[in-house]
Amino acid sequence: MSDMLARLQADRGVTHHSDWLTVDQAMIDRFADATMDWQHIHVDPERARETRFGGTIAHGFLVLSLLSYLEEKTTAARLPDMKVGVNYGFDRVRFVSPVRAGSRIRSVSTLRSVKEKNPGHFEQTQDICVEVEGQEKPAVVATWVTQFFV
Repeated sequence: MSDMLARLQADRGVTHHSDWLTVDQAMIDRFADATMDWQHIHVDPERARETRFGGTIAHGFLVLSLLSYLEEKTTAARLPDMKVGVNYGFDRVRFVSPVRAGSRIRSVSTLRSVKEKNPGHFEQTQDICVEVEGQEKPAVVATWVTQFFV
């Protein structure tokens, strides 16, 4: 086993929390413009107030796309010799509850597994959820697979 793999595996089962991030209406609007998804529950506060959500909510894919940013803000150890990391995919994603405009979210992640695919090429799988401050249910739960190279 390589020294790098041993360092990575030492973090298996440890849970890390990111800093909190506010998802405001401006962020939701920019995401709507980027994805051309202008459904009223995301961008029209007056119409959204009349829905079961009581106001605008973030796109589920916006919340999912913030995982990379949130994970950079966790307490997990950084790898100074990492050259590049890439998303490999998700084994499972569920959008459990909405994120209302103005809410604060954070990621909670636990390393499930890590393996060395080739020398200097690693793959890790994380159990991850996105919590909404003050809400019992998380916004997103997922199993996230990433690869990185050193």
